Amino acid sequence: MNSRPNRQLWLPLQVKGELGVCDLSAENPTEEWGLMERIVAPENLRAAYGRVRSNKGTPGNDGMTVESLAAHLRAEWPAIRGRLLAGTYRPAAVRRHELPKPGGGVRVLGIPTVLDRMIQQAVLQVLQPEWDPTFSEGSFGFRPGRSAHQAVARAREHYLAGSHWVVDLDLEKFFDRVNHDKLMALVEARVPDWRVRRLIRRYLAAGMACGDVYVPRSEGTPQGGPLSPLLANLLLDELDRELEARGHRFVRYADDCNIYVGSRRAGVRVMSSISGFLTDRLKLKVNEAKSAVGKPYERAFLGFSIVRGGKTAVSAKARDRLKAKIRELTGRNRGCSLSRMIGELATYLRGWKAYFRIATARSNLRELSAWMMRKLRCYLWKQWGGRGYRELRKRGVSRDLAWNTSKSAHGPWRISMSPALSIALPTRYFVELGLPLLHT
Repeated sequence: MNSRPNRQLWLPLQVKGELGVCDLSAENPTEEWGLMERIVAPENLRAAYGRVRSNKGTPGNDGMTVESLAAHLRAEWPAIRGRLLAGTYRPAAVRRHELPKPGGGVRVLGIPTVLDRMIQQAVLQVLQPEWDPTFSEGSFGFRPGRSAHQAVARAREHYLAGSHWVVDLDLEKFFDRVNHDKLMALVEARVPDWRVRRLIRRYLAAGMACGDVYVPRSEGTPQGGPLSPLLANLLLDELDRELEARGHRFVRYADDCNIYVGSRRAGVRVMSSISGFLTDRLKLKVNEAKSAVGKPYERAFLGFSIVRGGKTAVSAKARDRLKAKIRELTGRNRGCSLSRMIGELATYLRGWKAYFRIATARSNLRELSAWMMRKLRCYLWKQWGGRGYRELRKRGVSRDLAWNTSKSAHGPWRISMSPALSIALPTRYFVELGLPLLHT
């Protein structure tokens, strides 16, 4: 006899004072409590709804906003739940959304509808606690309690252990090229409930819509849905286990993998062997243009490089991206006040500093701070125009120095490093306006 008590399957949606109730039928006490029943359980759905609500995000292909989801659930949830339990639910096509990459090109995201985001989140909340503890210790991306900083720290440990060469692997369009049959074989080995397996397969196969154009999908797992990172880790855990079996030191963060070896020769051998494994076993391709064997200070991993002595430094690529953003925010033609510009810079720099705070090599950061001060002085010098002499005098610059500077034939960028502007616009002037320094 089944002793499980009756449970009322109503779904209260309570977020920041909003209260809605989906009145669903009572659970049949003789019904088997399978994986799908755990997914659609009210407490799991409440948590999934709250996460989707807090993440906000843009509408999917149907145009429904996060704010309108509660009303839709009140009206439609009993039927949706029935289709999920029967294994007949079909996800909607994802919406194509392009994001520019820092190095050029675009990253294509597939944005599910808000309803499908909630269902994917509900599936994630049930599967991740079971799967995640089985994943490799060398994997850090999109895992609870793990971070990019921990991945960088692990890379540093490998360097300090004597592995001073790195095999930097970049997978070519990983999320677009995941083989569905290979991934589903791994899912089927872990998921006994056929309804959940079918639902995951349908999420993988959901096409992409761009306006009136619909593109079917036969491979890949679209970035933009809550479930994709977990599925990516499931597939790439096969790579992790292969590296462990071969005794390699490695760190993986999503599809970014670094393998640490003792020599260039060993690195070349590992690169060739692992590339073959990825192609033959996982049906993935290494991006040869972005992958290489080199010294850790030559390569970037999650925005960091490991330099002499095992110190972590902001990578050259990350510094270049920061400079590009500062140039954008201090552009001459922006037409905004200095206080507004400093405010926008401060907001961006605080986030940048929070991520790169673990860098222990500080000399590059001091150089970046000095360069940023020069950009700001250059901006103000251009803004002063013919008032340059008066502005310098007003800020305590001697008459002769102010006159010689204002009449100089040099351009604004050259003048920005002059003694006169350093006196008139010292670093503390910008700090008092709220600008954070990168090296402090």
